[in-house]
Amino acid sequence: MIDTILLNIAEPLIKDDTVLFGLFAIILGVIFYTSSLPKLKKFYTFVPALLLCYLIPAIFRHFNVISEDYSSIDEMATSYLLPGALVLMTLGIDFQGLKKLGWRALAMFFTGTAGIIIGGPIAIIIMSLFSPETVGGVGDEATWRGLSTLAGSWIGGSANQTAMLETYNYSNSLYGRMLTVDIIVAGLWMAVLLFCAGNHTKIDKWLKADTSGVEELKNRMRDYQSNTNKIASSTDLMVILAIAFGAVGISHFFGGYISEFLTKNLGKENPFASGFLWLVVLATTIGLGLSFTKLRTYEGAGASKIGSVFIYILVLTIGMKMDLTEAFKEPGLIIVGIIWMLIHVTLMVIVAKIIKAPFFFIAVGSKANVGGAASAPVVASAFDPSLASVGALLAILGYAVGTYGAIACAEMMHLVAP
Repeated sequence: MIDTILLNIAEPLIKDDTVLFGLFAIILGVIFYTSSLPKLKKFYTFVPALLLCYLIPAIFRHFNVISEDYSSIDEMATSYLLPGALVLMTLGIDFQGLKKLGWRALAMFFTGTAGIIIGGPIAIIIMSLFSPETVGGVGDEATWRGLSTLAGSWIGGSANQTAMLETYNYSNSLYGRMLTVDIIVAGLWMAVLLFCAGNHTKIDKWLKADTSGVEELKNRMRDYQSNTNKIASSTDLMVILAIAFGAVGISHFFGGYISEFLTKNLGKENPFASGFLWLVVLATTIGLGLSFTKLRTYEGAGASKIGSVFIYILVLTIGMKMDLTEAFKEPGLIIVGIIWMLIHVTLMVIVAKIIKAPFFFIAVGSKANVGGAASAPVVASAFDPSLASVGALLAILGYAVGTYGAIACAEMMHLVAP
């Protein structure tokens, strides 16, 4: 009798996935509705909506309201919604539009990407000189595996971050530590950029930057925004879903064959033999390929917005697996994150000085990597509201290269990890 009572106490309040999915929908609705209220604008400035999407399910888990042990929603989210989001978020890439941004904008964006890719392994090397245990670990608790999620976040966004979490199988219970690093370090850099945006004229003088193209860029982006946006019809939405999940099906099909082939030849322990890795790579590649077709116009009907919905549902499932007590147990990881970010920033400033790029391209190029679509438009609009779409455009490019860049960074971190 006592054992039965204890077993019932250990069970979560919600064990039905139908009820759980309804709870997740309510959580998302409340978060995004309240984030749109002017009275709560300051609150959401310091506590981003994305953070709440992680924390609220984690709190429910902590109080045994929900549990990943009684749910399979996370499997659905990683198998269907994540690759679908990657397809939809890369579908809208406008390579002609990117060219029109000018070579300096693209140079600063890719410099920021390179800074993240090399910054991770360099930060591990530096930290290992003082505290090797901070960047050590074995198996699914190896720190480099966790840092791979930061690489995904800081090059692409939440979709790429989650893709790295699943690809490199980092411990879900320890994942809160990496989210803490992500939030603190990226938040500090965001504050610095917004402050500097108000003083960009002085910084441009120091950089000896050529700012003549910025006004032209404003006009181009106003035209781009007006030409792509439209009210989505039912047909548009159905086609968007067909694109997303058709690509997901193809990615699963061929990813399974590639994984099976590589497993036989390289062994199942090799990360490149992972079926999920190829699912992510193929989904991203299909999205990029479709961006060269007329299907790219469905971005104007809201393809990336639907992809964002998929990602936020996925984020809730990750939060359900987080152990909040682990979040602040390794403050040394924050130092690793700060070193990493400093490498990224230093490289961008050096290149900007050489090519005379305005600070606007530093700020937007960096946040298109580190902040993604959630932050890059905010930073861009701090210079001029019409430039918000520049941040969004470069952030889409970040989604496209995020998977590939994060894998490259993760493998280098694996090589140098103690």
